[in-house]
Amino acid sequence: MSLTSRAQEKTDIKATYCVPVRAIEESLLPYQAGETLSFTMHYEWGAINSDVGTATVVIDTLTYNGQKTFLCSAKGRTTKLFDIFFKVREDFRSWFTTDGLRPLKFTRDTHEGHYVAKNTYHYDWSSAEPHIDAEVYSSSRGERSLELPLTPCTYDLPSLFYFARNMDLDVVEPGKKYPMTFAIDDDVYNVHFIFYGRETVKVKGLGTVKTIKFAARLLAGEVFNGEEDMMIWVSDDENRIPVQFEAPILVGTASGRLKTYEGLKYPFTALIKKTN
Repeated sequence: MSLTSRAQEKTDIKATYCVPVRAIEESLLPYQAGETLSFTMHYEWGAINSDVGTATVVIDTLTYNGQKTFLCSAKGRTTKLFDIFFKVREDFRSWFTTDGLRPLKFTRDTHEGHYVAKNTYHYDWSSAEPHIDAEVYSSSRGERSLELPLTPCTYDLPSLFYFARNMDLDVVEPGKKYPMTFAIDDDVYNVHFIFYGRETVKVKGLGTVKTIKFAARLLAGEVFNGEEDMMIWVSDDENRIPVQFEAPILVGTASGRLKTYEGLKYPFTALIKKTN
């Protein structure tokens, strides 16, 4: 990323407003403690067209600094066979309040090929100027202690995922870009969501699902090119769970599809025909 585009991105962040959402009190959220989603990861490039890994996202509750808090644990890994070509191990954890979904802590432990990245964030909302106390490490730049800017619309990736599931579709306009900010590694970035409408899709191994289609711009880095949007299909019911997603990466295309689900808060009515 050029210095000019990075400066522009930082300017855009100052003008960012939160995506319009429904009420975010715990009792009204589309998920609950115990929800577990597992995904099959797929990769296509040239003659390669195969499942290459798995990912699991679990949400639970605990008490953190005296507050009732959600803890999201998101883990991903490539299969032993694909490890030979490009080994990936991802471990993201995010602590955020059950009412208001305010992020409190975030950790990341990433191994992608030869690249390693580790983050530990503590969100300081009580200081005169709210900020993130960040300890970051990467195999390319080493270990650093940083202070990152923090606004009411700044999240880490797991807490942003749960926040966005509350999007108010009575307000969101199709085709319009809705920006949010998220922190990762040593900076805060802008990401936009676009609502494309409703679509019925066939998800391999799951069945036919009524969905809400979104796009999200990815961050350029060691894997993603940052030039194209990630497409996301979310269940068109009260749960709003992702059932399929597709993202262009530096070489080829990565995608994922929902494999199993447990602990949903509401009946999975969007699944209108299960795969036999």
